Amino acid sequence: MDNREKESEVLARLAAQALDAKKAEDIRILDLRKVHGAPAEYFVIATGNVPSHVSALSDAVFETVKKATGLNPHKIEGYNNAEWILMDYFDVVVHIFQKDKRAFFRLDELWSDGEEVSICSTKTQTGKAGKKING
Repeated sequence: MDNREKESEVLARLAAQALDAKKAEDIRILDLRKVHGAPAEYFVIATGNVPSHVSALSDAVFETVKKATGLNPHKIEGYNNAEWILMDYFDVVVHIFQKDKRAFFRLDELWSDGEEVSICSTKTQTGKAGKKING
């Protein structure tokens, strides 16, 4: 793993930790590096309860990543209506959904060829997306 790949993984984990700290639900990191045609190296996907929660989750990711790395997202989409906020950090894309929008768009299923990365471990543990990883 080269430095750029390591930085992408660190950014994805930082985003997931920020989401967890603000009580996001069903947080997943998908490693898409081996998926042909993937738009990013990692997707971080999470669910918020209501628009204000979704916005607060986005704010937490923004602040955490900025403080730790100095990076701002290249683009943020959907912040005003907060049904689905997309934060584009180039190699890492963070998707924060309201529950009904996540169920409708089914990103988890669309990118199920990606490897799910364990959020709680300091080392990378992967398995096929959709399977619980113990460790």
